[in-house]
Amino acid sequence: MNVQRFTQLSARRVLHKPTSLASIRYPTSPIFTAYKSITSSRPAASQSYPPSYKVPLNDGNEILNKQRLARPISPHLSIYQPQIPWLLSGLNRITGSILSGGFYLFGFTYLVAPLFGWHVESAALAEWFGELPTAVKAGMKFLIALPFTFHSFNGVRHLMWDSGRELANKSVVRTGWAVVGLTLVSSLGLAVWGT
Repeated sequence: MNVQRFTQLSARRVLHKPTSLASIRYPTSPIFTAYKSITSSRPAASQSYPPSYKVPLNDGNEILNKQRLARPISPHLSIYQPQIPWLLSGLNRITGSILSGGFYLFGFTYLVAPLFGWHVESAALAEWFGELPTAVKAGMKFLIALPFTFHSFNGVRHLMWDSGRELANKSVVRTGWAVVGLTLVSSLGLAVWGT
């Protein structure tokens, strides 16, 4: 415990030790002089106060808000060209959340159904589903099968990666498109099968 505390205190002292660029000795060449002038000034304009001046809390917040507005905005996914590996990675997480959330929601509904008089047992659901038009049934089956088949095929792809296979860039793209193709074909097949 003491060793951990000593390490933390030492790290804090090192990290919070005030250093100034003025204390660094630069050679007198023009390149280093220019570097010193660039590094010792801030690119963002800010209001300066004398060192002994106490900035009121409201003024300090206003200054910070003005400085935050002047900062550049960090780029997001919109600047990147869509690529199959990161698209499928995101979709794998989304479909996993949809599947697990759906199972939890149905399980919870099944548990509380007797309290509210709902009929969510298999016979009642099968009767309700059988009364729907064929196109609606096929569409619902497709929407239910799509995340399940995608997550399953992409899981097999991840298992291949875990075994050290298909890790080259071209292989990752090829297997990604294979997962997309298998997902669409198998979801469509499950949707129209038995309809």
